[in-house]
Order: sequence, then structure tokens, then C-alpha cells
Amino acid sequence: MATIGDYIRQQREQAKISLRQLADQAGVSNPYLSQIERGLRKPSADILQQIAKGLRISAEALYVQAGILEDRPADSGVRSALLTDPQLTERQKQVLIEIYESFRKESQTTPPTAEVIAVTRPHDEPTEAEAEAEADSDDSADQS
Repeated sequence: MATIGDYIRQQREQAKISLRQLADQAGVSNPYLSQIERGLRKPSADILQQIAKGLRISAEALYVQAGILEDRPADSGVRSALLTDPQLTERQKQVLIEIYESFRKESQTTPPTAEVIAVTRPHDEPTEAEAEAEADSDDSADQS
């Protein structure tokens, strides 16, 4: 199983950021970040948040990898894919996740299938349209 350090290194390499650049962007020392990546140090939630900003990924993604948060079982991988896509900006990721979450919430409150209700009427009874047409013809006949 990969450690949080392995995950951070993988994300950093995907983003094509050097260890020194990420340390600067995250506001941590270069040696400390190196120790985290090698599994010698376990970062706090605050440090993970700073690293997430430097990597331009969600802090939640790092919290899940570090075992601070449980991964959402109904995720289906969409959130993870969005959060780790290096071609999307942080803003784009957040907007896409908000849209995705709104669709998921909408589908949870709406029944997944519609029930079709058949209305039957006796064959000798006219339809509403037929009754209206007959009433219109009666009105025009009265006027002549």
C-alpha cells in the first residue's frame, strides 16, 4: 500500500514540480518535505492542506490518502479523477466537483424511474378533445 509520501511524490511528479518548488509553494522546508515523501515524517492536516495548495489539488484528496478522512464509498472515482487531473486548475476542479455533487444530490431526491399510470375509459365515452369539438359544433349550430 502506498504511503501519503508516495502519493505526494506521485502528484508532484505528475505536476512536473521539483521538491524545492513544492516546498516553497507549500511554505515548508525542503528537508521536511523530503522526509514526508520518504515516509520518515507524518504531516499534520495543516501541512497537508499547504501541500495540497502547492500541488493544486484538494486537501480532501490528501486527507483520504493520509487516513484522516474516509473515502466516500459512493464516489465512483469521478471526484478522485477530477482532483488528480493535472490539466485542470484548482478552480476548474472545484466547479466540476460542485456540479457533479449537485447532480448526485438531485438524483438522490428524485425517484430513479417514473411510474406510468394508464387511464382507461369506456369506449362509448368521448375523449376530452372529442367532447370539446362536439361542444364547439353545437355552439356554431346554435348561432346559425
